[in-house]
Amino acid sequence: MDEARARDVLAAAGVLPGPARDARLLALGENAVFAAGDLVVKVGRDAELLDRARRELDIALWLAEAGVPAVRAAEPKPLLIEGHPVTVWHRMPDSVRPAEPRDLAELLRVVHALPTPPVDAFELPPRELLGGVERWLRLAGDAIAPADAAYLRERRDGFAAAAAALTPHLPPGPVHGDALPRNVHVGPDGPVLVDLETFSADLREHDLVVMALSRDRYGLPAAAYDEFTEFYGWDVREWSGCSVLRGARETASCAWVAQHAPTNPKALAEFERRVASLRDGDESVRWYPF
Repeated sequence: MDEARARDVLAAAGVLPGPARDARLLALGENAVFAAGDLVVKVGRDAELLDRARRELDIALWLAEAGVPAVRAAEPKPLLIEGHPVTVWHRMPDSVRPAEPRDLAELLRVVHALPTPPVDAFELPPRELLGGVERWLRLAGDAIAPADAAYLRERRDGFAAAAAALTPHLPPGPVHGDALPRNVHVGPDGPVLVDLETFSADLREHDLVVMALSRDRYGLPAAAYDEFTEFYGWDVREWSGCSVLRGARETASCAWVAQHAPTNPKALAEFERRVASLRDGDESVRWYPF
């Protein structure tokens, strides 16, 4: 799905106050995210994401009822338009400053204090960190080397087994699933969580390993990471299972990039660089967006 296809779906959905061509594209990944007027609309890559879209809307309602600062849905159910799930959200006020690690840490403390939703409401699934690997490699097709795809599948299987055997340090429960400052919006009323589609019930350590990996792979300054651990109250690197969840997330991050390789030469180059760093066991290689 490229921007043109996403705009066609957006126009067919008819949920915006004006023409789809005038909507501003905010992001293009597994979802194309558009803003217009007081609304934000997410167009999913394909129908496989419909169940996830339904769950994200359920999660938004649950968080609202629990008083957790998070993005709010404008419509309670997703649409399926030409094979693409479409969800509609209230647009947040403009940010007053960039989100910082401490903002994320404080929101995670709130989320990690929540009980798991009752089964008669909706079900939070486990954090299937590696669940998208096969799909992303399939979307990559012939754009990536078969040996690289086979290598990531082997890593996936190994880390999935190792993760299943972990003993957590923190009590398991609700997690955001992709806990990064980019998924926090700081408006006039303070920080709020966005991008709720990976919310899960699993090891709380999943949320903390994300920032540890950001420090090691994506250039997060050590001082910023230290601020995060100070405000959260614990450093996940002290946990013996940290390297397992880190390895699983690295595997998933590589495969996620692969899906963009057929149409984006920069994504292909970044994918190949990431895979090479994993093969070499070099944890110092910096990873970049594309």
